[in-house]
Amino acid sequence: MRRALTFALLVTTLPAFPVAAQTIAFGGARADTTAPVELSADNLTVNQSTGQAVFSGNVLIGQGEMRLSADNVVVKYADGDTSTIENLDATGNVTLVNGPDAAEAEQAIYEVGSGNITLIGDVLLTQGQNVMSGERMLVNLGDGTAQVSGRVRSVLQPENN
Repeated sequence: MRRALTFALLVTTLPAFPVAAQTIAFGGARADTTAPVELSADNLTVNQSTGQAVFSGNVLIGQGEMRLSADNVVVKYADGDTSTIENLDATGNVTLVNGPDAAEAEQAIYEVGSGNITLIGDVLLTQGQNVMSGERMLVNLGDGTAQVSGRVRSVLQPENN
């Protein structure tokens, strides 16, 4: 409910910037994309025929300081090798936190090998008191940047001296 109210307020009070994409800092610094990926959830279902694992219920993914939470996460392994994760597809109440920054979306796809996380659908980014929204956000954990695209809107608070 809070997310919906924040987003509604944001959409109704902001001018839309006619920018295809905007690159910003995300997470305060580079993340360690070589750290182990830890997953926890209420339930786990493994499908041997597809080589996928489905984590459901209060899913939390952690890698270094990065935290990604969602209702469901499908883990796709590289060529059926369960020791190498190709990507994690998170859906439902998706929240990404890295350092002081946080983002919410309908879906997130984490490509573990590249360290890229793509948030899709009603993306809402908060950095302190600054807020930005868009349809899509690509986060590069390796260099600590993000690119927001798709009807980007922003509220930037002036610095208080």
